[in-house]
Amino acid sequence: MTLPSNENFPTFTDLVRHRVAEHPERDAYIFLHDSSDNQEPEHLTYAGLDLEARRLGSWLQGRELFGERVLMLYNHGLAFSKAFAGCLYAGAVAVPSPLPGGHGQAFSRVTGIVRDAGVRVVLTDRANVDDVTDWLEAEGLSEEVECLATDTPDYGDADAWTPPPLGPEDLAFLQYTSGSTSDPKGVMVSHRNLLANEECLVEILGTTPGGTLGSWLPYFHDMGLIGFILQAPYQGSTLVQMSPVSFLKRPHRWLEMISEYRVEVCGGPNFAYDLCTRRITDAQLAGLDLSCWKSALNGAEPIRAASIHAFAERFAAVGFDRGALHPGYGMAETTLGVTGSVRGVEPIVRAASAAELENNRLADAAEGESSRSVVSCGRVVGFDLRIVDPESHEELPEGGVGEIWVRGESVARGYWNRDEVNRETFGAHTTSGAGPFLRTGDLGALLEGELYVTGRRKEVLIFQGRNVYPQDVEQVVQGFNPLLGQGPGSVFTVPVGGREVAVVVQEIRNAGPDTDLESLAQSVQWGVSREFDVPVGGVLLAKPGTVRKTTSGKIQRSLMQKLFLDGKLEGIQEVLSPEVAARIGRPVPVGAPA
Repeated sequence: MTLPSNENFPTFTDLVRHRVAEHPERDAYIFLHDSSDNQEPEHLTYAGLDLEARRLGSWLQGRELFGERVLMLYNHGLAFSKAFAGCLYAGAVAVPSPLPGGHGQAFSRVTGIVRDAGVRVVLTDRANVDDVTDWLEAEGLSEEVECLATDTPDYGDADAWTPPPLGPEDLAFLQYTSGSTSDPKGVMVSHRNLLANEECLVEILGTTPGGTLGSWLPYFHDMGLIGFILQAPYQGSTLVQMSPVSFLKRPHRWLEMISEYRVEVCGGPNFAYDLCTRRITDAQLAGLDLSCWKSALNGAEPIRAASIHAFAERFAAVGFDRGALHPGYGMAETTLGVTGSVRGVEPIVRAASAAELENNRLADAAEGESSRSVVSCGRVVGFDLRIVDPESHEELPEGGVGEIWVRGESVARGYWNRDEVNRETFGAHTTSGAGPFLRTGDLGALLEGELYVTGRRKEVLIFQGRNVYPQDVEQVVQGFNPLLGQGPGSVFTVPVGGREVAVVVQEIRNAGPDTDLESLAQSVQWGVSREFDVPVGGVLLAKPGTVRKTTSGKIQRSLMQKLFLDGKLEGIQEVLSPEVAARIGRPVPVGAPA
């Protein structure tokens, strides 16, 4: 099958309809239930997807929801893909969101999305419709927002559906960014943006027409939605899915899925590879054949050289090719993908000079010089990417570390109802007048055509004019002791006595009753101070679940800093300087270092 160009399909809806006509009996999606459920895999063909999309599409059209926002709250399964296609068929703007759990913060965030987007309808399933209805009533939204369980048979008429008057500039969906507050921002993704980035992903992921993809990623995560759920119909492919919970409980099931269904393209954040390396036993390796896995995408969080090396070593015996490891870079504001490494070529890992990085330069370390491992995110695909001084807006030469600016057809139209922020974030110009560019907020450098991402601009720790990247510190801390290497950490600074000091919060797991936690915390304080030449005012060894993350798994360092300063973080073992203890209103432990 020859992949038609985007010009033949003004909208993603048109493309999906074309795939239905081409391959009506081909599986679009296969969902694997948790192995403990003893349920057979669910199959959804392209014809079945079309039938469900027309049925829901007619129901939405009957309520005159063209261009209106529709919130999508689902557990993982095929219901989401059917409902998303129904929104496309109606010309409604889908708004994917995590299904809230039982705590107030999650419901508060979703309430913020409903109010911000002006949501008219909430789509969910029978298992959750009562809870969703109760939540709408409690928030005073039930009279203006209708709720529908789409896995019921008594709504809509597929034969009554009519194609909507969609164009390339119409919105396909809003992708709400996972920030640390209840004031989320919705990225406006048009059909033009979506088609352009799906074409970029063909090159980045190495997908092929009619191939097989695999995913355990959440549907509300941009990598899960755009990289896999929507890449499947873009290529007329089959996507095999399992739930995130199933993967986290039994990571070997992910590799079993890849082996059994001969998945060619699959991936996840860096932690997924660490989890497999750590948890999958030799017995669970038996019978696996990963030679089919041609592209193992690694993105959405900092990529660690040690992680990809350990994964490649661990699974080489069952056919995994190191050249399949595929680091990439992207974000919701660019729809998804910006860069990707070359298929079949091992990821490039550089030993970068620590001193040069602290002075905003990326250069290889000399022999014997202190270094930091940096992994290339590959080459730019479909974008104009510049490295720019974030203050002067001057474009930097090769090797200069600055803010990553991008422009291209995949760059979204902006944030929903955020005109002032959009002018600043999506309308930047360099000193030479080039633009408009999207300011990503990420720091990085270009070297020999490859992009290296070094951190987030707002999270860099600055000590006496030197830049220290928090993820570098976190990685070093987790290497001090095996008890520290199994959970996330967060490093940030706090102001005390006219200066900034570092604070380390690190989750600790599997500590026994004889573990000397005080000595361990003190060794972290001493080790970080020695390794990075920075003042460390506090170390908190904390229970699992303490380190806050976004819905896409990124460490929320700014939120962690705020919680610490508000006195809302507690460790099972703490080492605090007197100044830091006083700053957060906590008594100084006896013998605490000054």
